[in-house]
Amino acid sequence: MDIFSEKTILTVSRLTALLRGVLEENFEQLWVQGEVSNLSYPSSGHCYFTLKDAGAQLRCVMFKNAVKNLKFRLTDGMALIVRGRISVYDQRGEYQLICEYMEPAGVGALQTAFVQLKEKLAGEGLFAEAHKTAMPLFPRKIGVITSPTGAAIHDILNVLKRRFASLAVLLYPVRVQGEGSALEIARAIDEMNRLAEVDILIVGRGGGSLEDLWAFNEEVVARAVYRSKIPIMSAVGHETDWTICDFAADLRAPTPSAAAELVIASAGELRSRIDALSSRLQRSVENLLAAHDSRLAGLRRALHDPRTMLGHLAQRLDDLTGRLETGLNVEVSRRRDRFERLQDALQYNDPKGMIATLRQRVGLLALRTEGLLNQRMELLRQGFGDNAARLEVLSPLKTLARGYAIATHGSDGTVVTDAASLATGEQLLLRLHRGQARCRVEIIETGKA
Repeated sequence: MDIFSEKTILTVSRLTALLRGVLEENFEQLWVQGEVSNLSYPSSGHCYFTLKDAGAQLRCVMFKNAVKNLKFRLTDGMALIVRGRISVYDQRGEYQLICEYMEPAGVGALQTAFVQLKEKLAGEGLFAEAHKTAMPLFPRKIGVITSPTGAAIHDILNVLKRRFASLAVLLYPVRVQGEGSALEIARAIDEMNRLAEVDILIVGRGGGSLEDLWAFNEEVVARAVYRSKIPIMSAVGHETDWTICDFAADLRAPTPSAAAELVIASAGELRSRIDALSSRLQRSVENLLAAHDSRLAGLRRALHDPRTMLGHLAQRLDDLTGRLETGLNVEVSRRRDRFERLQDALQYNDPKGMIATLRQRVGLLALRTEGLLNQRMELLRQGFGDNAARLEVLSPLKTLARGYAIATHGSDGTVVTDAASLATGEQLLLRLHRGQARCRVEIIETGKA
């Protein structure tokens, strides 16, 4: 059908389906690099995000089955290289990248997963030194969790046979790589703890790539190692290989062979240590016996002549008696000096003398107070006389006595000083030297005095 040569009307669904077919046919497998944003994990288990760069953005989806195979955790801002195919989501009419595989740009996916898990478990305290258990010095039976056909078990058995052939070894066979191997290792650790038949557990395998050793980087193995009551020695790969199991274990051995050497000293080393300890014990016993012999010889000499021992004891008694007398004399002298000082201080602070002194001082103060009061009263008396004389001179009564009178308005009692303030017939009150009189104004003269 040629939709461009004739007028063909398409539904939106039909057009979207045609576009999806074109995209899926031409972009079936491609690699895209960009930065993650708008990351979300809904309850369905699928993963949705946007892959973007400076100029554009691309919707992406990774379905549940592919998400389960991811070795690392996606985060916003992470730079990714994604393999997938282009399709169209009909309901929104948007094209999107269906992701099948992805890895961090510049760093391998497994290495990123290793770092992320290490940081997570370290934050939870799974690698804390306080949780680690010391290896027993003389284990009776050793448990080994590894592949029964790998090089690791042969190396461990060969070293143990050479160093301590009579040591019992209990093997728990597991797969050490491939899908499901981590669960087998974790289950073996738990089972060995349940049996509780060994004193030490060696968990490990021979060398290999990061992918080969990945079972020992799984979280399920680290948590099984952490909850183990039996001390665990991790022996994974070569000396340069480090796994999450190494960090969680109580002790890390660089290789399986080194683990067999660390788990117990060789029979020859133990014999040498026993010989050295026996020599030290023999020398200690000989020195102790020599010291007792010397002391016994001294006692024998003393007992041979009891008077010598009694003389020594009498001399010792004299020394102690002299020291006791000297000490008593010093103490008595010190206490006598203190008593005399206290007596002098008491006499100096005798309350009788203080009371007499204070009584004398009170008498002097009383005399001074009486003199000051009399002097003050005389001054007040003189001042009062002077003020009375001045008041007498200025008293209006004196003026009245000379024949003058004080006229006040009868209505409000104010003093009359100006004839113009009077009215004919107004009642006035005249205050005389003796008594007063009520008058009425008949004539008003307002001329000058």
